[in-house]
Amino acid sequence: MSESMREVVAGAGVVAVAAGFLVYASGMIGLDGASNGGYPLTASFRSANGVNIGSDVRLAGVKIGTVTDLNLNETTFRADATFSVKDDILIPDDSAISISSEGLLGGNFVEIIPGGSPINLDPGEEIVDTQSSVSLVSLLMKFVAGNGE
Repeated sequence: MSESMREVVAGAGVVAVAAGFLVYASGMIGLDGASNGGYPLTASFRSANGVNIGSDVRLAGVKIGTVTDLNLNETTFRADATFSVKDDILIPDDSAISISSEGLLGGNFVEIIPGGSPINLDPGEEIVDTQSSVSLVSLLMKFVAGNGE
């Protein structure tokens, strides 16, 4: 095999690996063209630190949707989030929603804690019971300062 042929084969291999990586990465962030579907719900947080458009929405640790919009409400100074939930997942109207962390080095996600009501939220309705993200820096500062309040 000639030197130029080896270079062509090596280049094709590099391109194939790069294309495979791009396909994998686009699937992980939801750009794979699959229909997200679902219905929209909203929530208003005191702080949505660490959550962005495209962040996971989980129920019992299982991804059931994504954050589709995140804006500052200039009247209440709260972060208004809109997210989609799969059509086949019905959320009770007394459910709570919080921003949780995957750990010290992990990212944040939105977690729905289901209620027990027989009445479910309709598309576009708001989950009122919210808990904002907890700042690890402020927790560490309280610990270091000895202020356990």
